[in-house]
Amino acid sequence: MERQQQIQQWLADLWPGRHFELLPASADASFRRYFRAVFADNGGSHIVMDAPPENEDCRPFIHVATLLREAGLNAPDVLAEDLRRGFLLLSDLGRQTYLDVINEDNADALIRPAIAALVSWQMASRSGVLPPYDEALLRRELALFPDWYCARHVGFDLAGEKGKWSGLLADIENKLVASALAQPQVYVHRDWMPRNLMVSEPNPGILDFQDAVFGPIGYDVMSMFRDAFLSWDEEREIDWIVRYWEQAKRAGLPVDSDFAEFYRAAEWIGLQRHLKVLGIFARLNYRDGKPAYLADTPRFIAYARRVANRYRQLQPLLLLLDALENRVVQIGYTF
Repeated sequence: MERQQQIQQWLADLWPGRHFELLPASADASFRRYFRAVFADNGGSHIVMDAPPENEDCRPFIHVATLLREAGLNAPDVLAEDLRRGFLLLSDLGRQTYLDVINEDNADALIRPAIAALVSWQMASRSGVLPPYDEALLRRELALFPDWYCARHVGFDLAGEKGKWSGLLADIENKLVASALAQPQVYVHRDWMPRNLMVSEPNPGILDFQDAVFGPIGYDVMSMFRDAFLSWDEEREIDWIVRYWEQAKRAGLPVDSDFAEFYRAAEWIGLQRHLKVLGIFARLNYRDGKPAYLADTPRFIAYARRVANRYRQLQPLLLLLDALENRVVQIGYTF
């Protein structure tokens, strides 16, 4: 409540004499909160980001917002800032996310501009501008799965049975990291998914980009189509990925000329993301007191199983997933 009062006073100082109402807009998986300041006189609105400086740094948000807008994309304008207290005043991109409205009938109409925007974002890429999605970061993210999902959530001892499970997982991680580092590197939003794309003009509005990095070209593609909160049948998903790949080729992005090879690399970085998110959702529950995300862990287990089953080098992961779920180990898996 104290921070909300500070925001009220900050806005009152920015807008002397204007009457406004401060309403909750959204919260996310971090420590950030968002409010919508609605003016009493004309109904216009702005968004206030509340990012406690002891937990969050607003500067990456400002930097990436500038990059997105320079690429011709619809990211919020930063209208005012108080970095000492962790407040940003932003333009309002609207009230509906893709996740709010997307369905079987309108999905194609929404996905087309999202693909075009992603290609524009990647075309703007320059090395040395965003932090690298390097081996250290990839491995820190992968460590969330054994630490928070396996050990804390499931209570599974990876060091048991003479360390066979930890060795199996380490081998899978090594393969995923090597594949990620071998991909062409571009700007990576890291959460390019319907929850962070706004129904806006121009479409889409883009949010939650402060963690952007310079990394594998397939990452945001898989974020969009293997989402945390909804799933599509595989035929439709592949059709959209082909559409992205064709547009990326025409734009001159460094996607592999062989779609099968591009798809394999994208699925492998997608698996890295699936394992990371399983760890993050468990951490949100046990560390941050946000249990709702755990409801979507079966979706990510299913994504991980699909990818592991498709590629012989990754099939040993199915053994671990079986063990985590107390399933009978399936004949045909290799170890």
